Amino acid sequence: MTTHTPAIAEISAHVIDCARPASLAEFYRSVLGGRITHSDDDSAYLDAGQAQLSFMRVEGHQAPAWPGGTKQAHLDLKVTDLETATKELLDLGATKPDFQPGAGEWIVLADPEGHVFCIAA
Repeated sequence: MTTHTPAIAEISAHVIDCARPASLAEFYRSVLGGRITHSDDDSAYLDAGQAQLSFMRVEGHQAPAWPGGTKQAHLDLKVTDLETATKELLDLGATKPDFQPGAGEWIVLADPEGHVFCIAA
């Protein structure tokens, strides 16, 4: 049995490296709602209620590969209707990779800069 350990810290933001922070923050604002609290050429911050996403410009940024490659982390997003959400996200600029694990229980998408994320009902 695992016992509860007091926290030393709490997550303040999930930081995503990218080439265009402002446009990526706007994409995720359209997906998650919330408000952009800061945006300039080097960074943008999205307060999405329960989570803050930060987008940091990295010179020469290259999107992680899917499948395989160097993907280090991804977001899992809960949606009401998988088919409708997929269509809406594709309309916003997401892409759907050919490789789709999960037997239809979830969908893997990539944001406009190539970071993969999953949606599930």
